[in-house]
Amino acid sequence: MNPRSARASNPSCRFLIAALLLGLVPGSICAQSAPNAGRKHVNLENGLAIQGYDPVAYFTGNRALRGAENHAYRYQNATYYFASQQNLEAFKKNPARYEPAYGGWCAYAMGDSGEKVSIDPETFKVKDGQLLLFYHSTFNNTLPKWNKNEAKLHQQADQHWRNFVNVN
Repeated sequence: MNPRSARASNPSCRFLIAALLLGLVPGSICAQSAPNAGRKHVNLENGLAIQGYDPVAYFTGNRALRGAENHAYRYQNATYYFASQQNLEAFKKNPARYEPAYGGWCAYAMGDSGEKVSIDPETFKVKDGQLLLFYHSTFNNTLPKWNKNEAKLHQQADQHWRNFVNVN
């Protein structure tokens, strides 16, 4: 009998395989912890969040500001760049305050259709303590569309994002 068939015929091994397939064994392949919920849905470009823009600058200066590689911080599988050491330290103290809503995907698309659409980091809005990012190309700027029906789109975007986090 070869070792492979011996393992497959072992009752303990068969039980473990069945338990794994049914999701009965706890572990990273079976469940995602609450603090990391939605992490796999974050808009990253080569592991970089917000295309290298400083998330704190949106709040402190109400402007999109490119961060620098020498002010980088890795948080929950995403690397953030900051324009200054001061901004990096502010983020470290309270990352949830500065992280973009909807994983950094376009807020309008998340609200309108529930789709994850890339963003232009220079097209943004800070509203009620949230950083909202939007898609913007030559012929399509989604920020004005969001502003026309903000309350409804925001509510729908929140629901769509919860669905992504809870289902996927």
